[in-house]
Amino acid sequence: MSSEASPNKYKLYSYYRSSCSARVRIAAHLKGITLEYAFIHLVKAEQNSIDYQALNPSESVPTLVVTNSQTGEEITKIRQSVAILEYFEEARPDLPRLLPTLEDPVARARVRELVNIISNDVQPVTNLRVINFIKPRGIEATEWQQHFMNLGFKAYDDLLKLYSGKYSVGDQVSLADCVLAPAVDGALRFGVRVEEDFPNVWKVWKNISEVEAFQLGRWNVQADTPDDLRLKQ
Repeated sequence: MSSEASPNKYKLYSYYRSSCSARVRIAAHLKGITLEYAFIHLVKAEQNSIDYQALNPSESVPTLVVTNSQTGEEITKIRQSVAILEYFEEARPDLPRLLPTLEDPVARARVRELVNIISNDVQPVTNLRVINFIKPRGIEATEWQQHFMNLGFKAYDDLLKLYSGKYSVGDQVSLADCVLAPAVDGALRFGVRVEEDFPNVWKVWKNISEVEAFQLGRWNVQADTPDDLRLKQ
């Protein structure tokens, strides 16, 4: 999707493996928003540097810096992925919608409900900082991740029986799909049996994987993806 002229510039601090960063990358591609990237290597702990702490006190990615295209003046920084997604929706209503219209509050609530299952129940307890905390305490990391991913995906899968069409909520791509796609990628990486145990999630994931914006936002095609992990064309 081609980008639209914008009075603002958007710089995203991102990491190729970060599912939270991927949500924003996918949404930007869907809406046609051009991003400038700065890369923060989480495994090398670059997020803990003094400079990055000053930018994002949470020491996490993504961070979005918005500046005026004409003056270069900084407008704002946004330091949480779901806040960035909703900012894009509200700041650029002229671009393709990833939330249903205000006239359909039920559908909007359904999208947000699914977003929150992944962003609140799954990702925070399976991310790198948690894994780095539990490993020295003798807790097996893969088992931990599978446990919490399975709980979250079961809830998501059950709700898809009620909400889904081709995508998570009906037949229109939404923010829920932006959040789901990288979560499934992560679950597959850690051995979750998505296809076998969560068939509705698998169906939606297969459908969104055919959409170009999701392909462009995936972890294995980013500028900071290591060559040995990069998708071979």
